[in-house]
Amino acid sequence: MGSHKASSSRFFINVFIGICFVWQSFALEIDKNPNAQLFVNASEAAGRPIPETLFGITFEEINHAGAGGLWAELLSNRGFEAGGQNTPSNIDPWSIIGDESLLILSTDRSSCFERNTVALRMDVLCDNQGTNVCPAGGVGVYNPGFWGMNIEKGKTYKVVFYVRSSTSINLSLALAGSNGTPLLASANISASDSDVSSWTKMEFLLEASETNHNSRLQLTTTQKGVIWFDQFSATPLDTHMGHGFRNDLFQMLAEIKPQFLRFPGGSFVEGEWLTNAFRWKETVGPWEERPGHFNDVWKYWTDDGLGYFEFLQLAEDLGALPVWVFNGGFSHNDQVETISVPPFVKETLDGIEFARGDPDSTWGSVRAAMGHPEPFDLRYVAVGNQDCGKKNYRGNYLKFYEAIKDAYPNMQIISNCDGSSGQLDHPADLYDFHVYTSASNMFSMARKFDQVSRSGPKAFVSEYSVTGKDAGKGSLLAALAEAAFLLGLEKNSDVVAMASYAPLLVNENDRRATPDTIVFNSSQLYGTPSYWMQTLFTESSGATLLNTTLKSTSTLLVTSAILWKDSANEKNYIRIKAVNFGNSSINLNISIGGFDTNSIQLSGSSKTVLTSGKLMDENSFQQPKKVAPKQIPLKSAGKDMQVTLSQYSFTSFDLLEEYTGSAHLQDPSTKRGLKLKTNDNISDS
Repeated sequence: MGSHKASSSRFFINVFIGICFVWQSFALEIDKNPNAQLFVNASEAAGRPIPETLFGITFEEINHAGAGGLWAELLSNRGFEAGGQNTPSNIDPWSIIGDESLLILSTDRSSCFERNTVALRMDVLCDNQGTNVCPAGGVGVYNPGFWGMNIEKGKTYKVVFYVRSSTSINLSLALAGSNGTPLLASANISASDSDVSSWTKMEFLLEASETNHNSRLQLTTTQKGVIWFDQFSATPLDTHMGHGFRNDLFQMLAEIKPQFLRFPGGSFVEGEWLTNAFRWKETVGPWEERPGHFNDVWKYWTDDGLGYFEFLQLAEDLGALPVWVFNGGFSHNDQVETISVPPFVKETLDGIEFARGDPDSTWGSVRAAMGHPEPFDLRYVAVGNQDCGKKNYRGNYLKFYEAIKDAYPNMQIISNCDGSSGQLDHPADLYDFHVYTSASNMFSMARKFDQVSRSGPKAFVSEYSVTGKDAGKGSLLAALAEAAFLLGLEKNSDVVAMASYAPLLVNENDRRATPDTIVFNSSQLYGTPSYWMQTLFTESSGATLLNTTLKSTSTLLVTSAILWKDSANEKNYIRIKAVNFGNSSINLNISIGGFDTNSIQLSGSSKTVLTSGKLMDENSFQQPKKVAPKQIPLKSAGKDMQVTLSQYSFTSFDLLEEYTGSAHLQDPSTKRGLKLKTNDNISDS
C-alpha cells in the first residue's frame, strides 16, 4: 500500500465520468422495480478455467498488522533497540516500577548479541534490609506490550530473557494486571553471582490463573545491585502450529481461502528512506540476533520477529503461494542509480535461494537451520512497490529481470508499471495494478478490464479498496462496490491473474490506514463487510467461468456464474453471483441451459445474501456480524428461476449438480443435471 491513497492518477481513470454515470442511474431508478433476465450456459466445455491464483491476500506491516497483531509476540521493543544502536536508547514502552529514587534505568552497549548491542541496565538502590529498604512489592520494570496483553486463564506463556550481574540476583517474574495486580502467573528467580556473571538465558513457562485482557509483564526485586537485561520474549504456547501466529487472526485469514500471500508490502518494502527499508537478511536467523528496524512509513518500531522466513511459513500454512515484493533500490525519497544496483540484485538472488535452494546451498542451509529443510514454493516476485514512475525504475527493473530469469527461468516477475492501458516497454509476466477510490467509481470499474488486450502480461490487482467517506471504517456500500469490481475481475480472469484487498489487518489502537479487512485488539476481532464479501469468492479460484448473458433495465446490476467443486463432499455446484447496487429491488429471471434438463432433481441448494438496513452500516466489536452473509435454502431452484434481489445487496446462489452417469466432471461431454433442495417454509425473495 502507498502511504497516500491517491498515489497515482492511473488508479482513478474516469472518476468523474464514473460518478456521474452511477449516480444518474440511481436517480433514474428511484421508485422503480427493474426486471432482468440472466442466461447461464452450464456447459463446462463452453466455459473457461479461472486461474488457481485469482483471489488471495496482501499482507503489509501497517496498522500494527504483524507487530502487535498476527505475530503473537506480546512484548513491544523487546530488545531495547527502538531508539537505534546509539545510547541512551528509547526503551518505550518499558517503564519503572517503584519510586525513581530507588531505581535507575539506563541503556548501554554491553549486549552479547553482535547486531543488537543495546542492553538495559537496572541500578537498584534499595535493599531488603538497612536504612533504604525496598517496598514490599519490590522495584523493577514492566512492559505492557501493544496496548495491553491478553492473558487467558489456563493458558501457558513462554517467557525468555537474558540477564547478567556481578552479584547474586533474586527476582520475581510475573504476568499481572495493568497496575501490577492481580498477579496472573509468576516465578521466582534466584541465581548466584557465578551463575549470572556472564550473559545467561532464562526461560520460564507461566500458566495463567486468571484472565485479563489488559495485562503486563514485570520483573521486580528487593535486593540491591546492578542487573543487565536484554532480548525478552513472551508468547502464548498455543500459536498456530507452533509457528508464532495468533490463532484467531490466522483462522480468519484461512477462512477466505487465499490462493496467494503477497508480502511484506506495500510501502513497508520501500520505507520513507532506504535506510529504513525492509531488508530480508536482517529478518532471518535466531530472533535474538535480528536487529529490527523503524517502520518510518507507518511510524512504529518492528523487531522483525515476523520476518522473511515467517512470511514464507505463513503462506505455506495457509496453503497459499508466496509472492515476495522485494526492494528494487527505491524508497519514497531516495533511489539507487542503475549502475549501483547490482548489490540489490545479489541480495534478491540470495533471497530466492533462501526460499527455493537446496538445504546444502549457502542460503538454503540457513532456512534448513531454522527448521525448514524443504524449499518453499516461491514462484512469484515483484520488483518494488508503486515505483514505476521513478527515474531509475526501468533500468533497475531490467537488471533484476535478467538476473532472475537467468538463474530461475520459471520465476514469474511482476512489474510495477500499469499494462492495462497500453503495452509495457519492458518484459514482464504480470503487471501490478492498484486502485483506491470511491464506491461509485469502484462499481463502474467492474468493466475496467473488458477492453484490455488479451495478449501480453496479465494483471495482478494487488491492492484494491473503496476509501474515503463511502468506506468509513468498513461499510456495506464499500463492500458492494468491491463485489461488483471482483465480479468484473472474475469475468476477465483470462487477463487478470491475481487480486487482493488492502490493507488486510488493523489494530484498533493504530489506524494508519482505513478501511481494512479485519479489525482486532489484544483479545477481540471482527471482519468488516469487505471481509464477508470476500468469503463469497472463496470458490472462484480454479473454478470454471460459465458463459452468461444479462439483459436488464437496470444499469446497477452486475452478475457472474461459475462451476466449482466442494472438496469436502466432492460435489459440484453452479454459483451465480449478483450485485444490486441500486435502491430498488430487482426481479431476476435465471435460465440455465447446457446440460440434460430431463435429469434435473430436487435437493440441496442455497441462497446467501450480504446486505443490511443502511448503506453505511459497519461491524464492530459489539456487533461483529451486523453486516454479514446470511444463508437460507433456496425454494424455487431449477433450470428456470424467478428470484428477487434486494436493494443494495450481494447475492450468491449455489445450485448443487448431480451427474446422471458415472462420467467425471473433466469430461466435457458429460451430461449433468441440477440436484436442488426445496423448503416450502422458506421464501427466496
